[in-house]
Amino acid sequence: MNTGNSVTQWISGLEQGDQCAVQELWEAYFRRLVGLAHARLRDAPRRIADEEDVALSAFDSFCRGARAGRFPRLADRNDLWQILVLITVRKAIDLCNYERRQSRGMGKVQSLTELTQQGLERIGGDEPTAELAAQVAEEYQRLIEQLGNPTLQRIATWKVEGYTNDEIAARLGCVTTTVERKLSRIRTIWVRAVEN
Repeated sequence: MNTGNSVTQWISGLEQGDQCAVQELWEAYFRRLVGLAHARLRDAPRRIADEEDVALSAFDSFCRGARAGRFPRLADRNDLWQILVLITVRKAIDLCNYERRQSRGMGKVQSLTELTQQGLERIGGDEPTAELAAQVAEEYQRLIEQLGNPTLQRIATWKVEGYTNDEIAARLGCVTTTVERKLSRIRTIWVRAVEN
Protein backbone atom coordinates (compact mmCIF):
# COMPACT_ATOMS: atom_id res chain seq x y z
CA MET A 1 0.00 0.00 0.00
CA ASN A 2 1.49 3.40 -0.89
CA THR A 3 1.53 6.38 1.47
CA GLY A 4 -1.01 8.32 -0.61
CA ASN A 5 -3.61 5.58 -0.19
CA SER A 6 -2.75 5.26 3.52
CA VAL A 7 -3.28 8.97 4.11
CA THR A 8 -6.58 8.85 2.24
CA GLN A 9 -7.68 5.93 4.43
CA TRP A 10 -6.52 7.73 7.59
CA ILE A 11 -8.54 10.81 6.57
CA SER A 12 -11.60 8.64 6.09
CA GLY A 13 -10.97 6.96 9.44
CA LEU A 14 -10.53 10.31 11.17
CA GLU A 15 -13.84 11.58 9.79
CA GLN A 16 -15.49 8.45 11.22
CA GLY A 17 -13.86 8.91 14.65
CA ASP A 18 -11.18 6.20 14.34
CA GLN A 19 -8.51 7.00 16.97
CA CYS A 20 -5.96 4.77 15.23
CA ALA A 21 -6.28 6.93 12.11
CA VAL A 22 -5.78 10.06 14.23
CA GLN A 23 -2.63 8.51 15.71
CA GLU A 24 -1.28 7.65 12.27
CA LEU A 25 -1.88 11.19 11.02
CA TRP A 26 -0.29 12.57 14.19
CA GLU A 27 2.84 10.50 13.68
CA ALA A 28 3.04 11.40 10.00
CA TYR A 29 2.48 15.15 10.28
CA PHE A 30 3.13 16.51 13.78
CA ARG A 31 6.91 17.05 13.43
CA ARG A 32 6.36 18.80 10.09
CA LEU A 33 3.79 21.08 11.72
CA VAL A 34 6.26 21.91 14.52
CA GLY A 35 8.86 22.83 11.91
CA LEU A 36 6.37 24.98 10.04
CA ALA A 37 5.30 26.75 13.25
CA HIS A 38 8.94 27.27 14.24
CA ALA A 39 9.70 28.90 10.89
CA ARG A 40 6.62 31.09 11.14
CA LEU A 41 7.30 32.20 14.74
CA ARG A 42 11.01 32.89 14.07
CA ASP A 43 12.05 35.48 16.66
CA ALA A 44 8.57 36.08 18.07
CA PRO A 45 8.33 36.02 21.87
CA ARG A 46 7.21 32.70 23.31
CA ARG A 47 5.95 33.37 26.82
CA ILE A 48 2.89 31.16 27.06
CA ALA A 49 3.29 28.93 24.03
CA ASP A 50 5.88 27.74 21.53
CA GLU A 51 5.95 26.00 18.15
CA GLU A 52 4.90 22.65 19.64
CA ASP A 53 1.88 24.27 21.27
CA VAL A 54 0.95 25.88 17.96
CA ALA A 55 1.30 22.56 16.11
CA LEU A 56 -0.71 20.73 18.76
CA SER A 57 -3.48 23.32 18.66
CA ALA A 58 -3.53 23.25 14.85
CA PHE A 59 -3.72 19.46 14.73
CA ASP A 60 -6.50 19.44 17.33
CA SER A 61 -8.47 22.08 15.39
CA PHE A 62 -8.00 20.09 12.21
CA CYS A 63 -9.24 16.84 13.82
CA ARG A 64 -12.30 18.50 15.34
CA GLY A 65 -13.08 20.26 12.05
CA ALA A 66 -12.67 17.07 10.01
CA ARG A 67 -14.98 15.13 12.35
CA ALA A 68 -17.54 17.93 12.07
CA GLY A 69 -17.35 17.85 8.26
CA ARG A 70 -15.96 21.40 7.95
CA PHE A 71 -13.52 20.50 5.17
CA PRO A 72 -15.54 19.46 2.11
CA ARG A 73 -12.40 19.41 -0.08
CA LEU A 74 -10.45 17.01 2.15
CA ALA A 75 -9.88 14.03 -0.12
CA ASP A 76 -6.17 13.23 -0.17
CA ARG A 77 -2.77 14.06 1.32
CA ASN A 78 -2.41 17.23 -0.77
CA ASP A 79 -5.71 18.60 0.55
CA LEU A 80 -4.72 17.50 4.05
CA TRP A 81 -1.37 19.29 3.95
CA GLN A 82 -2.92 22.50 2.58
CA ILE A 83 -5.47 22.54 5.41
CA LEU A 84 -2.85 21.75 8.06
CA VAL A 85 -0.53 24.49 6.74
CA LEU A 86 -3.34 27.05 6.70
CA ILE A 87 -4.46 26.25 10.25
CA THR A 88 -0.89 26.17 11.60
CA VAL A 89 0.08 29.47 9.99
CA ARG A 90 -3.07 31.12 11.34
CA LYS A 91 -2.38 29.77 14.84
CA ALA A 92 1.21 31.06 14.67
CA ILE A 93 0.03 34.50 13.55
CA ASP A 94 -2.55 34.55 16.35
CA LEU A 95 0.13 33.69 18.90
CA CYS A 96 2.45 36.44 17.60
CA ASN A 97 -0.37 38.98 17.70
CA TYR A 98 -1.36 37.90 21.19
CA GLU A 99 2.18 38.17 22.54
CA ARG A 100 2.68 41.60 20.95
CA ARG A 101 -0.45 43.17 22.38
CA GLN A 102 0.10 46.28 24.41
CA SER A 103 -1.54 44.62 27.41
CA ARG A 104 1.09 41.85 27.24
CA GLY A 105 4.05 44.25 27.12
CA MET A 106 4.25 44.31 23.29
CA GLY A 107 6.57 41.28 23.35
CA LYS A 108 9.04 42.85 25.78
CA VAL A 109 7.99 41.09 28.97
CA GLN A 110 10.65 38.70 30.26
CA SER A 111 9.75 35.24 31.42
CA LEU A 112 11.06 34.03 34.77
CA THR A 113 13.59 31.80 33.01
CA GLU A 114 15.10 34.89 31.35
CA LEU A 115 15.57 36.86 34.56
CA THR A 116 19.05 37.15 35.97
CA GLN A 117 19.78 36.27 39.59
CA GLN A 118 19.81 39.98 40.40
CA GLY A 119 16.36 40.37 38.84
CA LEU A 120 15.05 37.43 40.83
CA GLU A 121 16.33 38.95 44.07
CA ARG A 122 14.37 42.14 43.36
CA ILE A 123 11.15 40.14 43.06
CA GLY A 124 11.53 38.85 46.60
CA GLY A 125 10.24 35.72 48.27
CA ASP A 126 7.23 33.55 47.58
CA GLU A 127 4.88 35.42 49.95
CA PRO A 128 4.00 39.11 49.82
CA THR A 129 4.80 41.22 52.83
CA ALA A 130 1.91 42.16 55.13
CA GLU A 131 2.27 45.76 53.97
CA LEU A 132 2.02 44.81 50.29
CA ALA A 133 -0.98 42.53 50.94
CA ALA A 134 -2.76 45.38 52.76
CA GLN A 135 -2.00 47.80 49.91
CA VAL A 136 -3.32 45.36 47.30
CA ALA A 137 -6.51 44.73 49.32
CA GLU A 138 -7.06 48.49 49.75
CA GLU A 139 -6.52 49.20 46.06
CA TYR A 140 -8.81 46.31 45.06
CA GLN A 141 -11.57 47.64 47.33
CA ARG A 142 -11.10 51.16 45.95
CA LEU A 143 -11.39 49.92 42.37
CA ILE A 144 -14.50 47.85 43.15
CA GLU A 145 -16.14 50.91 44.74
CA GLN A 146 -15.28 52.99 41.64
CA LEU A 147 -17.59 50.76 39.61
CA GLY A 148 -20.64 51.89 41.58
CA ASN A 149 -22.96 49.46 39.79
CA PRO A 150 -23.56 46.19 41.75
CA THR A 151 -23.63 44.11 38.55
CA LEU A 152 -20.28 45.50 37.43
CA GLN A 153 -18.89 44.87 40.92
CA ARG A 154 -20.05 41.23 40.84
CA ILE A 155 -18.60 40.69 37.34
CA ALA A 156 -15.25 42.19 38.37
CA THR A 157 -15.14 40.07 41.52
CA TRP A 158 -15.98 36.86 39.63
CA LYS A 159 -13.36 37.67 36.99
CA VAL A 160 -10.72 38.17 39.69
CA GLU A 161 -11.82 34.85 41.22
CA GLY A 162 -11.05 33.16 37.89
CA TYR A 163 -14.47 32.62 36.33
CA THR A 164 -14.61 32.60 32.53
CA ASN A 165 -16.84 34.98 30.59
CA ASP A 166 -19.17 32.08 29.76
CA GLU A 167 -19.46 31.11 33.44
CA ILE A 168 -20.18 34.71 34.44
CA ALA A 169 -22.83 34.97 31.70
CA ALA A 170 -24.49 31.80 33.03
CA ARG A 171 -24.51 33.24 36.57
CA LEU A 172 -26.09 36.47 35.35
CA GLY A 173 -28.48 34.78 32.92
CA CYS A 174 -27.22 36.73 29.91
CA VAL A 175 -25.13 36.14 26.81
CA THR A 176 -21.33 36.19 26.82
CA THR A 177 -21.16 39.33 24.66
CA THR A 178 -23.00 41.23 27.40
CA VAL A 179 -20.34 40.17 29.89
CA GLU A 180 -17.58 41.17 27.46
CA ARG A 181 -19.19 44.60 27.01
CA LYS A 182 -19.42 45.06 30.77
CA LEU A 183 -15.80 43.96 31.22
CA SER A 184 -14.76 46.57 28.67
CA ARG A 185 -16.69 49.18 30.66
CA ILE A 186 -14.99 47.98 33.87
CA ARG A 187 -11.56 48.34 32.25
CA THR A 188 -12.38 51.87 31.10
CA ILE A 189 -13.52 52.89 34.59
CA TRP A 190 -10.47 51.34 36.19
CA VAL A 191 -8.03 52.95 33.74
CA ARG A 192 -9.52 56.33 34.60
CA ALA A 193 -9.36 55.52 38.32
CA VAL A 194 -5.70 54.48 38.14
CA GLU A 195 -4.74 57.57 36.11
CA ASN A 196 -6.26 59.89 38.74
